[in-house]
Amino acid sequence: RHMFAHTGEKPYECSHCNYACIRSGDLNRHMLTHTSEKPHKCTLCYYTCIRRVDLKKHMLIHTDEKPFKCSRCNHAFTTRGQLKEHTLTHVDKKSYNCPLCNYACTTNRGLKQHALTHTDEKPFQCFLCNYSCTRRGVLKRHMLTHTGEKPYECSLCNYACTSSGDLKRHMFAHTGEKPYECSHCNYACIRSGDLNRHMLTHTSEKPHKCTLCYYTCIRRVDL
Repeated sequence: RHMFAHTGEKPYECSHCNYACIRSGDLNRHMLTHTSEKPHKCTLCYYTCIRRVDLKKHMLIHTDEKPFKCSRCNHAFTTRGQLKEHTLTHVDKKSYNCPLCNYACTTNRGLKQHALTHTDEKPFQCFLCNYSCTRRGVLKRHMLTHTGEKPYECSLCNYACTSSGDLKRHMFAHTGEKPYECSHCNYACIRSGDLNRHMLTHTSEKPHKCTLCYYTCIRRVDL
């Protein structure tokens, strides 16, 4: 198999598409994409997947285990990819710019996810209802609404939720902290998205535009 790296040969070819690879196991897993078969099933929820490694990653959301820790702050993550993306937040440079608005971010994946807000495309769909969304992580949290599971619990009250982010924001209700502050006025809030929308009030920018008339607005929900 190593020699294939030098020759470029991929002897295992899919009979349904142009996919080719150097391992028979990779071809077997690929064939499942044509049959929609997902042999690996979570024992705690409805999640299913093609690869065993994806099931192993998924199980971390039930245990709240976050083995990948940031060396610069206290954040920890369930996957190496999430940690890699987070470390870029410690770098001020945002080299990925949206060509349709002023949005900028530190990763190509972040830009791709943002681009979906302009197209209204929602590629991640729930197989139990009509819900769809732009991010895999959001879909995972949605699946918990079907099981009723709320793994994140507040230590100060009876509040419980489906995501660590919601729990973190809830804790601000106990502390009164509003970590996101406007640099132009006294506005402060507990969500970065709320701050981003607030900043548009200083620039007069209205990124959401009606395709049938001249109406524009700051929030998608108003459109």
